[in-house]
Amino acid sequence: MPIARAAKRATVRIGAVVLAGTLLAACGSGTSDSSDSAGGDVTLTVDLFGSFGYKEAGLYAEYEKLNPGVTIKQTDTEDEADYWKSLQTRLAGGGGLADVQGVEVGRIASVTQLQADKFQDLKEYGADKLKDQFADAKWSAATTKDGKVLGLGTDVGPEAMCYRTDLFEQAGLPTDRAELAQKWSTWEGYLELGKQYKKKAPAKSAWLDSVGSLYGIMIGQEKERYYDASGELIYEKNPAVKHAWDTSVEAAEAGLSAKLDQWSPQWNQAFAAGSFATIPCPAWMLGYVKGQAGDAGKGKWDIAKLPGGAGNWGGSYLSVPRAAEHKKEAYELIKWLTAPEQQAKLFKKQGNFPSSTGAIAQVADAKDPYFSDAPIGQIFGDAAKESPVQVLGVHDQNVAQQLTNALSEVERKGTSSDKAWETAKKGVANVIG
Repeated sequence: MPIARAAKRATVRIGAVVLAGTLLAACGSGTSDSSDSAGGDVTLTVDLFGSFGYKEAGLYAEYEKLNPGVTIKQTDTEDEADYWKSLQTRLAGGGGLADVQGVEVGRIASVTQLQADKFQDLKEYGADKLKDQFADAKWSAATTKDGKVLGLGTDVGPEAMCYRTDLFEQAGLPTDRAELAQKWSTWEGYLELGKQYKKKAPAKSAWLDSVGSLYGIMIGQEKERYYDASGELIYEKNPAVKHAWDTSVEAAEAGLSAKLDQWSPQWNQAFAAGSFATIPCPAWMLGYVKGQAGDAGKGKWDIAKLPGGAGNWGGSYLSVPRAAEHKKEAYELIKWLTAPEQQAKLFKKQGNFPSSTGAIAQVADAKDPYFSDAPIGQIFGDAAKESPVQVLGVHDQNVAQQLTNALSEVERKGTSSDKAWETAKKGVANVIG
């Protein structure tokens, strides 16, 4: 949800899943599968961020039925930044870790390059046989230079635009998804339509939720963002970052935003209250919208192609820490959760777009009645095909968070763009060191 799948995984989930596991006889499981563990009943702990959707889609219950004696207990942190900070503390101490830990795609380079000793090479359980099930970029991102496989991808975050048809109608705007895609084929067109909406908008309703979400979706359209392929930090001189920043500042200064911090309680409540008419929408956001807007929102939402071309925001990985108690059983669970059949089920029920190539073919014709029968399989499938393969750096998520925080100052306090940019640079320097 996972980025996230998004500094958060609403997922943002963003979002792909990092898996790692070590088989130790001391765990009492030997080399057996979780369904016939020599140690008897097993309770597997799963610690995630945002909304991965496994419980909501009934996948945990299905797995427990298929594997008598296995019980799955999930804990969840809504804010990915809080989750990651806590995970780092527990990894450093070696205690308090779950059997399965989620990892947002913006953190995966940190795992493979800086923390490989904290996660188990899944090849020890035969994970290398699964390589052909996943897109090359998804698989390689969780593989170390010396060939260790530290993660299995859950989803990817192809991007679209979700919008409220009822609010559009009240403001006199068209609601047809094809017509809107044409009118906002560029981000300039999107902002222009937003200015039209503002003139006749229903009371207490803005064009979009926050400029942070606008920035996040735009930067997801770029191959190189914060680092180049050599690992050099380039965000300060990258014109793509500058364009996303300037567009977000323009939206803030034009008063198009509801000024809501993503993942905050106020943001959650705004989905049902109609506080914004559009929200940049990676696939994993669909389940989040449904959860927050509730049954009353069914049929009021629709989905159109994203301005400015395809992109990817978020996706996650599932990981098994080396200090996990039930590593073998945890691996069997994440292998099953990330298999094509389960990824296809998850997309149809929650909107998390598959990272499994086999699952993508299974959902090509999927529609979502909640979102006015939008052809989500086609919309997100086309976006996934057209999205660039992104360069990921070890501090991607940290850089993104500092830039988004600074944009919030522009949005909420009227801070100038130049001053906010300098604040962001100082924040990045402090975090990265």
